[in-house]
Amino acid sequence: MNQPEEYLLAIESSCDETAAAVITRDMRILSNIVSSQVDLHEKFGGVVPEIASRAHLERILPVIDDALKEAGVSLKQLTAIAVATEPGLVGSLLIGLTAAKTLAMTLDLPLIAVNHIEGHLFACQMQETHPIFPAIGLVVSGGHTNLYHCSESFEFDLIGATIDDAAGEAFDKVAKILGLAYPGGPAIQKAALQGNPKAFPFPRTFLKDPELRFSFSGLKTAVLYKALGNPGAKKQPPALTEDRIADLAASFQETVVDVLVGKCQQALQKYNYSTLCVGGGVAANALLRERLTNMARQAGIHLSIAPPDLCTDNAAMAAIAWHHLDQGRIAALDLDVTPGLVR
Repeated sequence: MNQPEEYLLAIESSCDETAAAVITRDMRILSNIVSSQVDLHEKFGGVVPEIASRAHLERILPVIDDALKEAGVSLKQLTAIAVATEPGLVGSLLIGLTAAKTLAMTLDLPLIAVNHIEGHLFACQMQETHPIFPAIGLVVSGGHTNLYHCSESFEFDLIGATIDDAAGEAFDKVAKILGLAYPGGPAIQKAALQGNPKAFPFPRTFLKDPELRFSFSGLKTAVLYKALGNPGAKKQPPALTEDRIADLAASFQETVVDVLVGKCQQALQKYNYSTLCVGGGVAANALLRERLTNMARQAGIHLSIAPPDLCTDNAAMAAIAWHHLDQGRIAALDLDVTPGLVR
């Protein structure tokens, strides 16, 4: 007799994407609904927490409803409820957690807390046909540029991080400096296609440093000075023509990619690992994917980059909750969120 199918409803609201997904026990994604808030934050050049929270409040129930409908699954068929509780914006996280608690209590289902960062790394495993851990993991997004030691038991230990701006944050800020659209990642990637990546030799901070750390604040400032001039300088830079913007975008992107790839190589060598997994919004960048692929081929390592639709924030990556459920990690209904960045 066949066992009945098991379904996990996952909810994600850690920043500015309201998302819900239905995933089966064997990791089939039956639905993965994401409601973007880009139009709300675009004029500010970044996420405004208050606006994000209010938008989550309006969208969370319709998004959950759409996820269930697309999956063809009813509330009565669910096995468990998963929700991202850390890290992220406190107001945004609370909206998702409140919805998840209400469903878990009403339906008498297990509530599973998921770490958003672990979800980005687990998204790599979801596309594989064999276990990829242990591995070095890189999460690179608007709020995070972190390196992890990923064990076979799905324990993710932080081994390196940015000391200031995350790479994705730098993309957004540089795009604003150059007068490009928000979000900055896609806009800079598009502009860079017409530019010379060697036009501006920007600083590659910590690239040769033995410590596994990143810094993009100085790079952002270097682009600012090349684009708009140094404060108090007598000579101002040339006007920001399309060609100059393209060269600045290409040089900036090249610098970020050089640092990310170099630090991944360093971590792999330091821990003697043969697998690298990469997730987060910036992992969708075409140049980064190309350079990581070339590096992995030359070094003879296995590279697993989350597919583009699982790089940006989404709920399907919370499928790691199945592992937590099997380990008996069921959250109490007094569970709280843990906001912040590095986790």
